[in-house]
Amino acid sequence: MRILVTNDDGIYSPGIASLAKIASQFGEVTVVAPDVEQSSMGHAVTHSRPLAYKKSPIEFPGINAYRVNGTPADCVALGTHLYKHIDVVLSGINMGLNLGNSMWHSGTLAAAKQAVLFGVKGVALSTPVGKTEPDFDLLTPYVSKVLDQLINRLDFGLYNVNFPSQPKDIKWTRQSVRLYDGKIIPGTDPMGRKHYWFTVTPLEPAEKETDRWAVENDYISVTPLRLDLTDEGRLTVVKHQCTWE
Repeated sequence: MRILVTNDDGIYSPGIASLAKIASQFGEVTVVAPDVEQSSMGHAVTHSRPLAYKKSPIEFPGINAYRVNGTPADCVALGTHLYKHIDVVLSGINMGLNLGNSMWHSGTLAAAKQAVLFGVKGVALSTPVGKTEPDFDLLTPYVSKVLDQLINRLDFGLYNVNFPSQPKDIKWTRQSVRLYDGKIIPGTDPMGRKHYWFTVTPLEPAEKETDRWAVENDYISVTPLRLDLTDEGRLTVVKHQCTWE
């Protein structure tokens, strides 16, 4: 089993060190990650300049690790080019949840999606972060249990996994889709210059059996996803409501 590990938090993140170590139980691991943080980069790919990679400045014991001057999707593209016959791409463990609508801009999930576009199984893994770093030692047995199922027992696919800080069990879930109130919060930097933060506030509670509901209730959420965004129900309706003749 050949495993490529990446993330969007960058090569220095403790989350990727934890994931690489756990993944080494399941096969030969190579780490290819951004050289700087690329959070919320989404599925951006680099076309305006060449990509380059260097050996990781921090050590991953027993694992070849490299940093790339690009996005998470770039790292998967370059990693699968340099290391042929990759069986699975693991992205994370992200410092922050990737639930519901955040999937649209998640660089963590984008790396897993890029893998699937290349015909490789992709798994994104995330956990909440607060005033202190996540307890990756506490999460280790849960991550191992999830990876055992997704790597060894399931075929090709795209999976989004979110770990609460204190898991009690695992649930298969669907994506939580709820409306948000997007806001711009103005501020001032130390030099007196204006700047702005974009933030969102949920307008609806999470529905039961969704990813957000699961994590809010201390369950590990595992959501199978697909690349086809077509709204099949809406397509059927509009075909009957509107013609182009």
